[in-house]
Amino acid sequence: MTQDLVSALFGDPFAVVNTTGLVAFALVGSAKAIREEFDLFGVVVVGLATAFVGGVTRDLLVNRVPLALQSPVEIGLGLLGVGLAVVLSLRLRAPDEHTLIVVSDAVGLGAFATTGAIVASDVGTSAFGVVAIATVNAVGGGAFADILLDRSPFILFDDFYASCAVLGGCSYWLVAGAGVIDGGAALACATVTVAVRLVAVTRDWQVPTVGDLRNTDE
Repeated sequence: MTQDLVSALFGDPFAVVNTTGLVAFALVGSAKAIREEFDLFGVVVVGLATAFVGGVTRDLLVNRVPLALQSPVEIGLGLLGVGLAVVLSLRLRAPDEHTLIVVSDAVGLGAFATTGAIVASDVGTSAFGVVAIATVNAVGGGAFADILLDRSPFILFDDFYASCAVLGGCSYWLVAGAGVIDGGAALACATVTVAVRLVAVTRDWQVPTVGDLRNTDE
């Protein structure tokens, strides 16, 4: 287990971004559950679902056993994120709206878009496969967490969120196709996803609805 932990923290690009994503998304999901006044068990469930559902879906799409079922380190990292959320909730009135959580969400989004792109690329999917799996990995956990929180997944009707992962996945494919050194594509994917998400939050970007387009025509 010690070797697994060292590898997760200091290993290859996949291990680094996967570690970051697990902690960040468990923190974000747990903070949302705390805001909805879930009990501690519910907070743990939502936090871990946010951290793991996207990756489990990714692994099933590429026909492999989910990493969450292979190593206790994965669960430990998720529980670390849950613990951080609980500590923050004791000090902040609305932890899910705090800048730290917003940034963590962006970092988790970038990390999981990158892990999805790496896995999809490693198994030889098409460009569409790379982008699609990167996006599913990035937003799947958050979408499932919204269902547990009894609300429609916000990625379907609000905010410039999933689009950031799409752009990140495209960046990965373009940089990898250009033959950049190992890790360059992963860095590009993570950077683009996080940067676009933070700009979107700052400037309140929204994906237009059909109603918005109708109003523009009028």
